Amino acid sequence: DYNGRKIPECPSLCFCPDTAPVSAPWLQGCVVSLSPCSDLMVVAKDSKAVFLSAKWLTDDGGREGMTLAVSWSGTLSTDEGESVSSVICIPLASQKRSSTGRPDWTCIVVGFSSGYVRFYTESGVLLLAQLLNEDPVLRLKCRTYEIPRHPGVTEQHEELSILYPAALVTIDGFSLFQSLRACRNQVARAAAAGSEVVQPPPLAYKKWGLQDMDAIVDHSSVGIMTLCVFDQMRNASILGGFHASVKGSLPAMSQYITVGGGPYTGFYYAVEGSSQPLLSHVALAVASKLTSALFTAARSHPYPVLPLCPGPRFGLPDSRRHGESICLSPCNTLAGVTDDFGRVMLLDVGRGIAIRMWKGYRDAQLGWVQVSEGRGESSPSAPLPRRHAQFLVIYAPRRGILEVWGTQQGPRVGAFTVGKHCRLLYAGYRLMGVNSVTSQGWQLHTQQVCLFDPATGALRTVTVPFHLIEGYFLESEAQRVLFLFWGCLTGESPLQKVCDTLQETGISPQHLLSLLLSVWLHREKEVLKKPKAVRHLHTLLTALSSMKGAVASSWDMQCVSPWWQQVRSACVRSHSAAAALLAAIVAHRAAKDNITSLAETKFQSEWEAVSLELEQWAVCVRQLEDVLALQTLLCVAPLKGTPGGATPHCSVKALLEGGRGGIADSVAKWVFRQDLAPERLKDMLQSRGEAQRTEQPSQPVPREKSQEDADFNRARFPDSLSPDMLFAHCCWEYVVQWNKDPEVWLQTVPAHRHSHPYTSINISVECISSMMWNTFIVKRFSAAAFLMEKVGKAPKDRLCRRDVGMGDGAMTSFLGSCVELLQILMEADSGIEEVTPPELCVEEVWGGAEGPASIVELALEQRGIHYPLVQHHCLLATLLHTAMTFNLRVKPLSLFDSKGKSAFFRELVSIQLMPSGDMDPGLVSLRQEFLLRVLTGWVKTQSEAGTAPASTRLDLESGDETWPSLCLDLGTLLQVNPDILRRHLVCELYNQGLDPRAEQVMLEVEDKDVLGSQLLVLTGQRLSYSLLHTQTQTKPAMELLARLPPTLCTWLKAMDPSELGYPSVPLSQTSRLVSRLIEILPENHGQYSLALHLLEAVEALQGED
Repeated sequence: DYNGRKIPECPSLCFCPDTAPVSAPWLQGCVVSLSPCSDLMVVAKDSKAVFLSAKWLTDDGGREGMTLAVSWSGTLSTDEGESVSSVICIPLASQKRSSTGRPDWTCIVVGFSSGYVRFYTESGVLLLAQLLNEDPVLRLKCRTYEIPRHPGVTEQHEELSILYPAALVTIDGFSLFQSLRACRNQVARAAAAGSEVVQPPPLAYKKWGLQDMDAIVDHSSVGIMTLCVFDQMRNASILGGFHASVKGSLPAMSQYITVGGGPYTGFYYAVEGSSQPLLSHVALAVASKLTSALFTAARSHPYPVLPLCPGPRFGLPDSRRHGESICLSPCNTLAGVTDDFGRVMLLDVGRGIAIRMWKGYRDAQLGWVQVSEGRGESSPSAPLPRRHAQFLVIYAPRRGILEVWGTQQGPRVGAFTVGKHCRLLYAGYRLMGVNSVTSQGWQLHTQQVCLFDPATGALRTVTVPFHLIEGYFLESEAQRVLFLFWGCLTGESPLQKVCDTLQETGISPQHLLSLLLSVWLHREKEVLKKPKAVRHLHTLLTALSSMKGAVASSWDMQCVSPWWQQVRSACVRSHSAAAALLAAIVAHRAAKDNITSLAETKFQSEWEAVSLELEQWAVCVRQLEDVLALQTLLCVAPLKGTPGGATPHCSVKALLEGGRGGIADSVAKWVFRQDLAPERLKDMLQSRGEAQRTEQPSQPVPREKSQEDADFNRARFPDSLSPDMLFAHCCWEYVVQWNKDPEVWLQTVPAHRHSHPYTSINISVECISSMMWNTFIVKRFSAAAFLMEKVGKAPKDRLCRRDVGMGDGAMTSFLGSCVELLQILMEADSGIEEVTPPELCVEEVWGGAEGPASIVELALEQRGIHYPLVQHHCLLATLLHTAMTFNLRVKPLSLFDSKGKSAFFRELVSIQLMPSGDMDPGLVSLRQEFLLRVLTGWVKTQSEAGTAPASTRLDLESGDETWPSLCLDLGTLLQVNPDILRRHLVCELYNQGLDPRAEQVMLEVEDKDVLGSQLLVLTGQRLSYSLLHTQTQTKPAMELLARLPPTLCTWLKAMDPSELGYPSVPLSQTSRLVSRLIEILPENHGQYSLALHLLEAVEALQGED
């Protein structure tokens, strides 16, 4: 388990105020410490530090969470040139009787390069400062009280240890705890009284000189240990020879382990209880070459180094290897050591040997997780105290991976991909000030290992379940049993021999039953190829049932048998449907035999329990039969070129947890993989229904396998796969897949076509469409509208991908689908009558399904839509789709007033204030201009479609002929005069040379006078092009031009033929156009005579040709 909390952004600016912010590796140069209670973090660099304390904060979404926020920041050093070299946060236990294990306060201990050690409160107040050595502080470590897990284990004392390059200083935890409490109280009193703080007396400490080791970089204080008699005699013999005397009492010693170079690892021991504290040196060779020497101070200085005596101790010499860090396990028996070779070595602290090594972990950071066995995980007969498991956590920054390993020889039980600049934070201690008396009844709330990612600000904890280590020890024995079971199932191993071997293993019958079912269910293909395996399974089940502690001893007659319930549980969880069904049938038979044999003696008056057991088996077998039928359908391979995807596996448990719609959801996923069109699916369902209502034909009609499997499943699931249920889930599955990748699934059957008109309940259509809109559509739809409003035109592909998540072509199709979906909503709302919602049923054996509500159930809970609001959105969707289709310049939201804008993108069930009354003339003018451009664009596409090669034509959607009528409908909704649109359409059609279509539209124009004037100009442009264009002028044309009336000739010369989209129109079409002009213009029209002159000119020119 890998989870955590959030902390603020990188506080590196506190350290480098004169520089710009740095990227993720900013943490690498900082000293970081986290309190074991995870409520305080200290980040320091050079002479500055930031304290971050835990606080409950509420984000913008109203959700509360724990956050580490900056509580203090500033400069810690007081001497010039000194910097922070090590930090630890020590929580101090409360002395109140009501305390439950929470710390009273936390002390921040800071070591400096000057040798000073200073103690601070959470608010940065200095409590105590002491110069313990003139060399830089290398590492601060703490050891706190732990309750002994076993009788005879030495109780460890609390201690703070400070490592210097050539010395080790230890401070007793009890005296330190009392001193820190007194200092804090004195500072508080002085602050309250406004007086100066009285300097506290110096701390009592012991200083040990570290010699005969070339370099020391880290250490661990193991604690007090006592040698056994044999080890004491061995050490005395090695040091003093055969005649050395041995003390009668076993000495207690404090053990310290150092890492560095020359030797790589050293073991130090200080004898406790003598007149002078004793510390031995580290030997430079293995046991046969152990030597000893006096430890003295490396150089003279005013701070006393305790006198030392020699003793037989050892190390791990490796001239080329240099240790970098050491991390002691919580039980003080193991330690992990990293080195400059990229190795992680596991040490046995008691024996002083390396027992395991991991390679490829350069710059690794270590931590430990100790897990106690839960009360529910141990057997009832297990003796107290509970067992504990140790896990080593390794963070490899070079690889960006966090691993969890079982110790001592356990496997890797977890791995997480993390950042490459994180910091693994492991305190290795808990609360200071706890003892065997005060800790009674406490629950210490501490975290063991945390990972801080500076790039995201996340602080995550690592939690490991106990059973991972337990499974490792059972693995080898379980593998042997699995092999025996498989040999018996295949007939290769004699049954009696297998049974005798199983009795010798000592494994419980329940565990053996679990292993047998595991073999059977996980080797389905091999089992189905061996018909005799079913008989062998029955024999094994019967043999296991007769073992002591199997059926009889565990069966409470008032309920079902736990033994056979274990079999059913394994079968309903399995995804191997065929093997699970066979196992259930076999176990059902074995259970009947077992019940019969027990009924004569034990169950004579308990027939109710027996009948309940058999009923459970009947339900289980029927459920497994249904699952096998469903799995058979799901395994039908999709056709070539369909979406495809991995075949899902189902189980009884998964279907029950999927709720009442679990079965329909599985079939809907299959429909998507098969890419079945709604019409095809409807035909399959109708054909099945008709077959049930009529007699079966004498000769079976050959059908596809998918059709047969679908019919079989419809017969088994008449309620779960009803048309309403199935189509609703298919609709939802398509829109879910589309939302994952809008462009990939754009060409599949649109989701909304599965919701209409094939469901028989109109309310389902409306509510499912509304759910689709609110869940998946409206977010992208609003993004498209705002994008187009921002750029003022149809956006390019790059902008569409950035804001909407799809290309421009996909967005055009998406907007068209939005129009269709909103139209479906309006049609469904118009057709709804006041009827009682249908009762959704499931098959009897699936009545126990518990889980999320089905799509239909959710749809029936939806409120009805507000029709005007849906129509309002449909209008906007149409405008957006039109602009994208014809690549027009428009700001779509600007075509609406303030009421219209505020109503967009609201819940479709809400009541909004909609635009009403006459619209502002300025808005109407903008709308009219847009619709006119739409008509112009459509006419151009029709012209290009008629003249361009098929391979280069503009690929518009089907239904191109509907665009003019759509514009007229939009004109009505947008308060634009439709006659203006019709006249514009007529002129544009004539402009592109599409005269026959123009004549059809002309019949619907009401104001023929205005249209005549517009067409008169267009006719003049055509005639001017024929008579005056330099490339088409002919001698007859020039002669005709000379014969024309001067006013007509002047008028033609004033015409601009370049405005014509298609000027090379046959004269016959122009002649027909002039004739139509004369028909629609009244004789008293001011331009009627000009029209007659044009007709004469065209006829003359036509006669010349």
